[in-house]
Amino acid sequence: MLEKAFLEVLDRELVIALGCTEPIAIAYASAMAAKHLKGELLSLEVYASANIIKNAMGVNIPGTGKTGMNLAAALGSLSDADKNLEVLCGIKEADIEKALKMIEEGRISIRKSDHPKKLYIEVLAKSEGSSSRVIVEDRHTNITRIETDGRVFFSVEDKIDELPVNDTSFMSMDSIWAFIEHVDVSKLSKVEESIKINKRIGEEGILHDYGLRVGKTIYESMENGHQVMDPTNYAMALTAAGSDARMAGSSFSVMSNSGSGNQGITATLPVIAYWEKLGLSYEELLRAVALSHLVTIYIKTKFGRLSALCGATIAATGASCGITYLQGGRKEDIYASVQNMLGNVTGILCDGAKGGCALKVATCTSAACLSSSLALNGIAIGSHDGIIDHDPEKTIENLCLLSTEGGVESDRIILDIMLEKENKLINN
Repeated sequence: MLEKAFLEVLDRELVIALGCTEPIAIAYASAMAAKHLKGELLSLEVYASANIIKNAMGVNIPGTGKTGMNLAAALGSLSDADKNLEVLCGIKEADIEKALKMIEEGRISIRKSDHPKKLYIEVLAKSEGSSSRVIVEDRHTNITRIETDGRVFFSVEDKIDELPVNDTSFMSMDSIWAFIEHVDVSKLSKVEESIKINKRIGEEGILHDYGLRVGKTIYESMENGHQVMDPTNYAMALTAAGSDARMAGSSFSVMSNSGSGNQGITATLPVIAYWEKLGLSYEELLRAVALSHLVTIYIKTKFGRLSALCGATIAATGASCGITYLQGGRKEDIYASVQNMLGNVTGILCDGAKGGCALKVATCTSAACLSSSLALNGIAIGSHDGIIDHDPEKTIENLCLLSTEGGVESDRIILDIMLEKENKLINN
């Protein structure tokens, strides 16, 4: 029974996405609004929550070499909504030129929404004699309302009986471990797909100059003999390179985890890197990556999809569990890895999605490897330290309390700083 539930969770939370998911969610909502508009689009008004704005301001839009929520919205309105988080896949130079013209003509506006939800996007599209309205909330492709000319085309309230069950109450560290130990790996096709897709973007980041070139720099340092070519450094290089490429607007898609491409990258590539260096069986890789994904998903269900704290810390916690598993770690070692990670990287703030995320990804990957090494040597942070409790479940609860309640003011200050910088750039 639980096997089916876990496989459904993996299928739901591992989603292929092109580009950073926040601007892509804006593009998706805009595409859907344009799809339900009668006549030629004249204008788009986008209202986005503070956390969406924070994570959409500074990343490159895939295939454009440019940043901007207004560009994401404009391109989305010219794209096929049926592609979901790959909505901008296949955009052409003519589309970019048309989108830039729309922006230049003042037809695209982005405003902060006062809606209390952290993940909220509302798009109003207008033509000469028609209008449409689309709302996305809670999840990056979760449309809860579509209107055309004031008439409701779709509403969650109207379709409540048709909604999928998203209950995750069965998840715990114990139930995840039991699933990983007993699942038939032939059923982990989504996990296998995440390995292939995310390895590709990691290799892309090592081969080419993307963003800050964090991963490529680490890799070249190993090749030049300045750093050791060991599993930890290779894991840092491969994972950071994937983030470099993604945040710089690579045209390669990634398998996201819990709505984040960087989380998907961080949950998979460190484990893959260790597996390659250790020369273990493919079955062991599948189980280890599945463990990493599920620990990440489990913590994120409590932590929140968007937060003041960096999501890479959570995905790297999953990766640490996967790395520990690959090296023969048992349940108590997995739990020790969680304790070590959450006693180390907790407190890394999310100051928006951007090229610098690759540095945080590298830092968290390094911590994942260290936490695993300590756990395998019987070392775990004790319950007398900070937010760490005797039980990793309680530690996770403490972390989530810190994120959901303690992060509110941090989020506000971070966004204020980012918007002030944005205004200065516009005015200059």
